[in-house]
Amino acid sequence: MATKLYVGNLTYDTTSQTLQDLFGEHGEVRSAEVIMDRDTGRSKGFGFVEMSNDNAAKAAINSLNGHDVGGRSLTVNEARPRESRGGGGGGFRGGRY
Repeated sequence: MATKLYVGNLTYDTTSQTLQDLFGEHGEVRSAEVIMDRDTGRSKGFGFVEMSNDNAAKAAINSLNGHDVGGRSLTVNEARPRESRGGGGGGFRGGRY
C-alpha cells in the first residue's frame, strides 16, 4: 500500500522533479508534487510525495527528516488527511434591499 508523505520547509525553487529525485533514492516514488500558490505561481514551501510502500516511506522519513537541502532543514512525516475547512459556498449574507 502506498504511503503519502508531507515535506515541509522547502526552498521556493524546489520543483516536483527535485522531490521525485530526492525521495527516489529511498524507494519507488509514485508521485511528487510541490504545492504552488495559485495567485502568484510561486511555491508555498511544502509538498507531498507518495511512496510505493511503507518500508520506502519509513526509510525516506528516517533519512530526510532534518536533512539540509538548499540551506533549509526539511520536515518529513506521514501526511495527515486534509481537514474540512467548513463553510460552504457563497450564499446571501443578509442586508437590506
